[in-house]
Amino acid sequence: MGTVYLLHFLEPIGNPANPRAMAQHYIGWGLEAADRIAEQTAGAGAAIVRYVQAQGIGFVVAATWPGIRSLEQQLKNRKHASRFCPVCRREVTPPA
Repeated sequence: MGTVYLLHFLEPIGNPANPRAMAQHYIGWGLEAADRIAEQTAGAGAAIVRYVQAQGIGFVVAATWPGIRSLEQQLKNRKHASRFCPVCRREVTPPA
Protein backbone atom coordinates (compact mmCIF):
# COMPACT_ATOMS: atom_id res chain seq x y z
CA MET A 1 0.00 0.00 0.00
CA GLY A 2 1.18 3.51 -0.70
CA THR A 3 -0.30 6.90 -1.42
CA VAL A 4 -1.63 8.45 -4.60
CA TYR A 5 -1.17 12.22 -4.69
CA LEU A 6 -2.49 15.06 -6.82
CA LEU A 7 -0.26 18.04 -7.56
CA HIS A 8 -1.99 21.26 -8.58
CA PHE A 9 0.21 23.65 -10.60
CA LEU A 10 -0.34 27.28 -9.62
CA GLU A 11 -0.46 28.23 -13.31
CA PRO A 12 -1.56 26.08 -16.25
CA ILE A 13 1.04 25.00 -18.79
CA GLY A 14 0.72 24.19 -22.47
CA ASN A 15 -0.82 25.81 -25.52
CA PRO A 16 -3.53 28.36 -24.60
CA ALA A 17 -4.83 28.24 -28.17
CA ASN A 18 -5.74 24.57 -27.66
CA PRO A 19 -7.46 23.81 -24.34
CA ARG A 20 -6.82 20.08 -24.86
CA ALA A 21 -3.09 20.83 -24.83
CA MET A 22 -3.16 22.42 -21.38
CA ALA A 23 -2.30 20.87 -18.01
CA GLN A 24 -2.58 22.02 -14.43
CA HIS A 25 -2.27 18.73 -12.53
CA TYR A 26 -0.05 15.74 -12.02
CA ILE A 27 -1.13 12.48 -10.41
CA GLY A 28 1.57 10.31 -8.90
CA TRP A 29 2.10 7.46 -6.48
CA GLY A 30 4.68 6.73 -3.84
CA LEU A 31 5.23 4.06 -1.25
CA GLU A 32 6.13 6.90 1.09
CA ALA A 33 4.30 9.91 -0.37
CA ALA A 34 6.29 12.52 1.52
CA ASP A 35 9.55 11.07 0.18
CA ARG A 36 8.23 10.89 -3.38
CA ILE A 37 6.91 14.46 -3.28
CA ALA A 38 10.29 15.58 -1.90
CA GLU A 39 11.94 13.89 -4.92
CA GLN A 40 9.53 15.74 -7.22
CA THR A 41 10.40 19.03 -5.51
CA ALA A 42 14.12 18.28 -5.79
CA GLY A 43 13.80 17.85 -9.57
CA ALA A 44 14.15 14.05 -9.62
CA GLY A 45 10.54 13.35 -10.52
CA ALA A 46 8.28 13.36 -13.54
CA ALA A 47 9.25 15.38 -16.61
CA ILE A 48 6.12 17.55 -16.41
CA VAL A 49 6.95 18.52 -12.81
CA ARG A 50 10.54 19.34 -13.79
CA TYR A 51 9.19 21.51 -16.62
CA VAL A 52 6.81 23.34 -14.29
CA GLN A 53 9.66 24.06 -11.90
CA ALA A 54 11.95 25.21 -14.72
CA GLN A 55 9.26 27.72 -15.72
CA GLY A 56 9.18 29.04 -12.17
CA ILE A 57 5.66 27.76 -11.58
CA GLY A 58 4.89 26.48 -8.12
CA PHE A 59 2.65 23.60 -7.15
CA VAL A 60 0.79 22.36 -4.11
CA VAL A 61 -0.17 18.89 -2.98
CA ALA A 62 -3.91 19.24 -3.47
CA ALA A 63 -5.03 15.78 -2.34
CA THR A 64 -3.81 12.36 -1.28
CA TRP A 65 -5.50 8.98 -1.20
CA PRO A 66 -4.25 5.71 0.28
CA GLY A 67 -3.91 3.15 -2.48
CA ILE A 68 -1.83 1.07 -4.80
CA ARG A 69 -0.42 1.99 -8.21
CA SER A 70 -3.54 0.80 -9.98
CA LEU A 71 -5.51 3.59 -8.25
CA GLU A 72 -3.02 6.10 -9.69
CA GLN A 73 -3.65 4.69 -13.16
CA GLN A 74 -7.43 4.69 -12.68
CA LEU A 75 -7.37 8.37 -11.72
CA LYS A 76 -5.08 9.24 -14.65
CA ASN A 77 -7.35 7.37 -17.05
CA ARG A 78 -10.35 9.41 -15.92
CA LYS A 79 -8.68 12.56 -17.28
CA HIS A 80 -9.90 15.95 -16.02
CA ALA A 81 -8.14 15.87 -12.65
CA SER A 82 -9.71 19.26 -11.94
CA ARG A 83 -12.96 17.43 -11.21
CA PHE A 84 -11.48 15.90 -8.07
CA CYS A 85 -9.00 18.68 -7.24
CA PRO A 86 -10.03 20.55 -4.08
CA VAL A 87 -8.11 23.65 -5.23
CA CYS A 88 -10.01 23.81 -8.53
CA ARG A 89 -13.29 23.17 -6.75
CA ARG A 90 -12.34 26.02 -4.39
CA GLU A 91 -12.43 23.81 -1.30
CA VAL A 92 -8.97 25.08 -0.39
CA THR A 93 -7.03 28.18 -1.41
CA PRO A 94 -3.50 27.73 -2.79
CA PRO A 95 -0.76 29.80 -1.17
CA ALA A 96 0.03 33.09 -2.92
